[in-house]
Amino acid sequence: MKLLAVTALALSVALPNPAPAKSLTIGLAAAATSLDPQFYVIGPNSALARNIFDGLVNQDAHQKIQPALAISWSRTDDTTWDFKLRPGVKFHDGSPFTANDVVASIKRVPGASKNSPSSFLPYVKAIKDVVAVDPMTVRITTNGPAPLLLNDLSRIAILPASDATVTTEQMNQGKGVIGTGPFKFVSWVPEDQVVLARNDAYWGGKPAWDKVTLRVFKNDSARTAAMLSGDVDMIEDIPTTDTQRLRKDAQVSVVNMTSNRLMYLHMDQGRSTSPFAKGPDGSNPLLKRDVREALSLSIDRAALVQRIMDGQGTPAGQVVPDGYFGQDPTLKVPAYDAGKAKALLARAGYPHGFELTLHASNDRYPNDSKIAQALGQLFSRIGIKTGVVTLPASVYFSRASKLEFSMIMGGAAVETGEPSGVLGPLLETYGPGAGQGNRGRYSSPAFDAALKEARHTLDEGAREALLRKATEIAMHDVGIIPLFFLDNTWAMKKGLSYPGRSDGYTLAFDVKAK
Repeated sequence: MKLLAVTALALSVALPNPAPAKSLTIGLAAAATSLDPQFYVIGPNSALARNIFDGLVNQDAHQKIQPALAISWSRTDDTTWDFKLRPGVKFHDGSPFTANDVVASIKRVPGASKNSPSSFLPYVKAIKDVVAVDPMTVRITTNGPAPLLLNDLSRIAILPASDATVTTEQMNQGKGVIGTGPFKFVSWVPEDQVVLARNDAYWGGKPAWDKVTLRVFKNDSARTAAMLSGDVDMIEDIPTTDTQRLRKDAQVSVVNMTSNRLMYLHMDQGRSTSPFAKGPDGSNPLLKRDVREALSLSIDRAALVQRIMDGQGTPAGQVVPDGYFGQDPTLKVPAYDAGKAKALLARAGYPHGFELTLHASNDRYPNDSKIAQALGQLFSRIGIKTGVVTLPASVYFSRASKLEFSMIMGGAAVETGEPSGVLGPLLETYGPGAGQGNRGRYSSPAFDAALKEARHTLDEGAREALLRKATEIAMHDVGIIPLFFLDNTWAMKKGLSYPGRSDGYTLAFDVKAK
């Protein structure tokens, strides 16, 4: 027995203990609804997918395009793109990544999009054909010049060709959830948690975490409590009411980043009489540019951000934040000027104001009801008799789309990483396939022409100039009133760092231990 004890002791001294496994637990604000990365375009699903899958290209923290499974690309003409693939990449099941996987993944999208509430079809709409030129080269042919092809491809997850026939239902059962990303899928309990394991062979470098658990806390207070109690290492989407509380905790770090989601106001510019905007003669005052500018100048955007949003926002004067492609540095945030607003109203023929009702959601965006009430008070201060009505999003947006209101508040995310993804839906003249989110029915031939030309211009400098031109036209016309960009927020234990992302995604690979 003594000999055995000595031998055991000797072994314990001679062999170092293995390093403890490093695990990371993150509290999410919303649950993914599917494990199929090509089924449903919605933030929680897309964020989860980026932890597991790659695209030919990926978007960085500010939505700029970065090489991923493609290391380079070139155009042989206006409609033909060749992509050189990253060598030596393996899927989570050990199979090698080749051009056939790209072809199969892109061709899978239409089938995977069936019955989707918001499908990926728009991201492959421009693609006429995709073929494997050789094992490490893919050729994509588009229906016409497609300047946003790279942006579109950043949304398409690449799966093994052998899984091209795996259905969404099968993936939701855990079959075929195989990518090339930094983490491998382990398990999913819907509405509760997802468990991931490190991909040691990740082409982008070895992740810091052996195991990642993504837990869902839809209740804001519960998410904050989990952070403060140490049940999680990190949370996303800090409730504005808890921001200062977390900032004061010596064991917690807070990260803010301006998001790609713009909060804005739409005004009825399509009807001579409007149900909730009436001048003394019963006509629609919102048709007049001076009135729309007066409304914009009456808004103290900085005060909204500081007092209602607890600092979690960035005042806006256009549709994309600073640093984005197509952002116009000459367009400034309108300065609060109640005096000028009143003068504009008088010049428009409304020295004593008019009657207006602002409609908004009360459960879609952070503090949406409070923001609407504050706007109503600001409009009233310049003499506009303003009522405010807020409704659940499930009721509000369908009624707004039917043009039942005169002035509405909404939010729009810059999913493409450049202005056209918002300019088109919100401001393009409404019609078949155009301006589907234009609930104010703003219409400008000059704006439409600039935007249309930008969509077909491959030269980046020329396209950026056209996007800025379109933006300037719409902002001068006050086609919408930009309010502010929401901030994305994260809190984490001291000793951890996260750079933040404008798209709001929480990516475990980018969480580092200091």
